[in-house]
Amino acid sequence: MARDSVEKQLKELYNLLNQYNYEYHVLDNPSVPDAEYDRLMRELIKLEEEHPELISPDSPTQRVGGEPLSTFEKVRHETQMLSLANAFSEEDLRDFDRRVRQGIGEQFSYVCELKIDGLAVSLRYIDGLFVQGSTRGDGTIGEDITANLRTIRSIPIRLKEPFSLEVRGEAYMPKKSFLQLNKVREENGEVLFANPRNAAAGSLRQLDPRIAASRNLDVFLYGMGDSGTTGVTAHSEGLDLLQKMGLKVNNERKKCESIEEVIEYIKKWTENRPHLDYEIDGIVIKVDSIDQQEQLGSTAKTPRWAVAYKFPAEEVITKLIDIELSVGRTGVITPTAILEPVRVAGTTVQRASLHNEDLIREKDIMLHDYVVVKKAGDIIPEVVNVLTERRNGEEIPFHMPTHCPECDSELIRLEGEVALRCINPTCPAQRREGLIHFVSRNAMNIDGLGEKVIGQLFSLQLVKDPADIYFLTKDQLLNMERMGEKSATNLINAIQASKANSLEKLLFGLGIRHVGEKAAKTLAEHFETIDKLSIASREELISVEEVGEKMADAIATFFENEEFEQLISKLKNAGVNMEYLGPKRSETANIDSYFNGKTVVLTGKLEKMNRNEVKATIESLGGKVSGSVSKKTDLVIAGEDAGSKLTKAEELGIEVWDEERLLEELVD
Repeated sequence: MARDSVEKQLKELYNLLNQYNYEYHVLDNPSVPDAEYDRLMRELIKLEEEHPELISPDSPTQRVGGEPLSTFEKVRHETQMLSLANAFSEEDLRDFDRRVRQGIGEQFSYVCELKIDGLAVSLRYIDGLFVQGSTRGDGTIGEDITANLRTIRSIPIRLKEPFSLEVRGEAYMPKKSFLQLNKVREENGEVLFANPRNAAAGSLRQLDPRIAASRNLDVFLYGMGDSGTTGVTAHSEGLDLLQKMGLKVNNERKKCESIEEVIEYIKKWTENRPHLDYEIDGIVIKVDSIDQQEQLGSTAKTPRWAVAYKFPAEEVITKLIDIELSVGRTGVITPTAILEPVRVAGTTVQRASLHNEDLIREKDIMLHDYVVVKKAGDIIPEVVNVLTERRNGEEIPFHMPTHCPECDSELIRLEGEVALRCINPTCPAQRREGLIHFVSRNAMNIDGLGEKVIGQLFSLQLVKDPADIYFLTKDQLLNMERMGEKSATNLINAIQASKANSLEKLLFGLGIRHVGEKAAKTLAEHFETIDKLSIASREELISVEEVGEKMADAIATFFENEEFEQLISKLKNAGVNMEYLGPKRSETANIDSYFNGKTVVLTGKLEKMNRNEVKATIESLGGKVSGSVSKKTDLVIAGEDAGSKLTKAEELGIEVWDEERLLEELVD
């Protein structure tokens, strides 16, 4: 067959298959049976095998291919991907509308769209060909996930028109695909995904595109990075153009002429969202005119011409079967509701914290009650209230115990506290929880020593106190369940490495009452060694910044206890560092750094840097990291999903940096 003839045949097959794919995956209206599509695909594969030199990048056969990646490359977005400010009530929406009217006058329209609960992505097309796809990242730099996005059938490899542009959208996993995926994972004994959003994000961050291809992902496109070259003058026009080019755009969008229409649209979808075959978590409202968008402008992180209305936390009814008690590392007894499994905000819930006895009394909670459950912030399950009208006499009043469920010691309630507490220092539950705290990330940070491993070590009596961790042997670890040669070696190495931690890590890990992470750092810097701290008087302790009477008493009591004195001695013998290794304020006084002498607040999620590392770096450069924004704040570093702290900083006129600006300063 002549080359021209083969090229013509290939082009015809491309056009046919791409059209059928578009009808099936975008329009949801296939014009040919699956068998016909499969027949044409086999014909194309055979032709390409015979003429591999003619295979085009936009061939339907090229969606999945290549070897797994070793890592994801970084991608700089041509136009920044801003996040959206949130609205949670009708009042918030009217405030947004008021600000828009103040900025551009009375004549404008909104476009309302469903807020898809997935992973924000950017697609780049050059002359109509899909050349790169990436995650949002920090809005400026994302990760290259082109190979995975190519596996999504609703993303065209070639547009119907030869535009060069960046397209923005949300990749998601349909509910049906999510249920099928979790069914397979359950059958294989694998951990289930919590919700479709996590499943979609996890699928697109697989280094092997064949895994992403097997997950049946989909996408909705909702805008362009830069509409300048397309000639569109309104957001609604842009969506129509994307659809015309063969991209999948959500059809449930609506143009609204007033905030009243917007509110009606929101009410409609608040009621109808369960009937969709994909998850949504809100409604996005945008000013339609591109010129008016530019007139309103943006803050450092969010556009002033758009807002995301977040649905109220979903509330469901289930039955409270039992109340389970747990003992924390400080001896506090925490009641937890055991519920009949119920799906709330995308995940199955079986437990909800009841916090303390007072809350149980306040809400009149009884065993076998029907209760209303929601997720606080769509994350933490909580019991909202009891449906007392559904009681039938089988309910049983619940009373907190008088003795510890672990060691049977008498429980007490300290003055001014609502919690019941076990004060037995040898209580096994407290020791176990104390060990878990000691090895945690913000304390000694021993990688591989998680809750389950600590539980095993404790039950086998290999570890009774934190110092015992440093005397573990590889042979002891190898005798434990699910502990192989490599895991044991890595764990021993991690334990050894933690010996070199600075004193503040140890102080926080010891779990001294009232001494949090920040106070541990202050104490370590002030006293420099644990020996000096251990002999400090209450007066000396109180003289330290941020140390009050309660904390001073707790520290003094800790070091006066003979058992803890022996623990410190044992840790010293194990070779654990007992000195502060960070920079002192006197040493940072003359550092030539932007941060020197400044108060900095971190808010939101950082993509490229660990928050604790950022904090440590800023402090090493003479800065002070605070937890709240005030007039004394010099700088706010805002990551993704920054909330009220960012808003307050903008109101006070405080300088705000994104993560990219922070990286530039640190690199310089």
